[in-house]
Amino acid sequence: MAAIGVHFGYTCACVAIFKDGRADVVANDAGDRVTPAVVAYRDTEQIVGIAAKQGRVRNAANTVVKVKQVLGRSYDDPETQNHRTETKCQVVDKQQKPYYEITVGEYPQYVSPEDVAKLILHKMKETAQSALGSDVTDAVITVPFEFAQAQKRALRDAAEAAGFNVLRLIHEPAAALLAYNIGQDSSSGKSHVLVYKLGGTSLSVTVLQVNGGIFRVLSTHTDHSIGGESFTQALAQHLAAEFKRTFKYDVSENARAMMKLMNGADMAKHSLSSLGSANCFVDSLHDGMDFECNVSRARFELLCSSLFNKSIQPIRPLLEKAGLSTSSINKVVLCGGSARIPRLQQMIRELFVDVELLSSAPTDEVIAVGAALQAGLLVGRESLAPEEESVTVDVSAIDLLVKEVDESGAEMFTVLLPSGTPLPARKHHTMTGAGKLSSVCLEIYQGCVMEHPEKLAKIILRDLQPSEENHNIDAVVTMKRDGSVHVSCVEQSTGRSEAITIAAAS
Repeated sequence: MAAIGVHFGYTCACVAIFKDGRADVVANDAGDRVTPAVVAYRDTEQIVGIAAKQGRVRNAANTVVKVKQVLGRSYDDPETQNHRTETKCQVVDKQQKPYYEITVGEYPQYVSPEDVAKLILHKMKETAQSALGSDVTDAVITVPFEFAQAQKRALRDAAEAAGFNVLRLIHEPAAALLAYNIGQDSSSGKSHVLVYKLGGTSLSVTVLQVNGGIFRVLSTHTDHSIGGESFTQALAQHLAAEFKRTFKYDVSENARAMMKLMNGADMAKHSLSSLGSANCFVDSLHDGMDFECNVSRARFELLCSSLFNKSIQPIRPLLEKAGLSTSSINKVVLCGGSARIPRLQQMIRELFVDVELLSSAPTDEVIAVGAALQAGLLVGRESLAPEEESVTVDVSAIDLLVKEVDESGAEMFTVLLPSGTPLPARKHHTMTGAGKLSSVCLEIYQGCVMEHPEKLAKIILRDLQPSEENHNIDAVVTMKRDGSVHVSCVEQSTGRSEAITIAAAS
């Protein structure tokens, strides 16, 4: 029985195969075990991976990066708007959805984020199948803990369009634990594990309780303002300052030159994780002038000292939120490419003095390995019951809201279950509707009030008797451990009731 595990990240993707009882990461056709999640559009073809990333200097307007940021989001979503301002590829609004405007050939083409993700996932599938030598399509794909239903759905759709049979989506922290076989020994009793992930564009820290084979999320924190690219940016700014000092010319406002410096800084940063110094060479940086600069690891650590502090700052507050201290943690699992930076590992070790720090597997591969192991467990089973999820969602990852209309006719949102609420949770909410109405509508949303929350469900109480007094509606919202939501509402005077269940995306 063979199966595939895929970690589809913001900046990179990685694929592992499960075969003969073990999971191994597979190198792509360029010989790399991690593939940049970058797609370049040319006249007759689409290029995925390192060639697309390196060619971005010449073809930035038709190169899509960080597609995971907008996957499953509406055009108005603040994340989409952030993505629009950051990317060199034009993002346009088509039926309230973001599309990339690609200008190759005579006419512009409009490409959806799902189509871009499909190409990256197809590359992962080809990579896995060439290693297996057979047409295996069963796969487990990882998702961030904070992904909303629409984002999970979009990723699943893209994977299926790429030819995968998606056995399950599992959360990234759970995959990291599976890769180290944590919780698979049911006699080990209760323990606490911190999963620290520093990827290309985001930091996420999750505290889990492990009891037998059950993972329970106690608290989680995600910060999209820091990631590996922040470190690359700091190094590129230093290189630009060195160029200015040597050649008396400022390239920091030149987008093409800065992209070249970012590529050079990225390679130097990777080298500095294993070497004491790295040479950075950029061909024809400005006016035909080549640029060469040697950077020591000590210099890099000095340049990024505030970023290192920012990277570990969320750990203590997160533990406090879960009612734990650093000494309560039994293991720390490192994942994400930037978690291999030696200075960062040293700072985490200093924080968790006597705790086992698990980093023996390459940090940018560990999540894919866990996904492949989960795929191996699932592929032999006849039925895939959603209750057999390997991670139990024991806090809500996202705010749950109700939308109603006040007396002036203005829409207002009320947070029923804020993110971080221990599950299962139950909340009563009473809403009023004008007595003259014959029907009252209740809408349930998830997300942040300030950032265009996503509508999950709508309940309409019909055939109400018009009266002099307002209609009083009692609503009860229950969220189960698996993230599913049950909503029931009753009109007090008549007893008319409606109920709905919103399934968790598996």
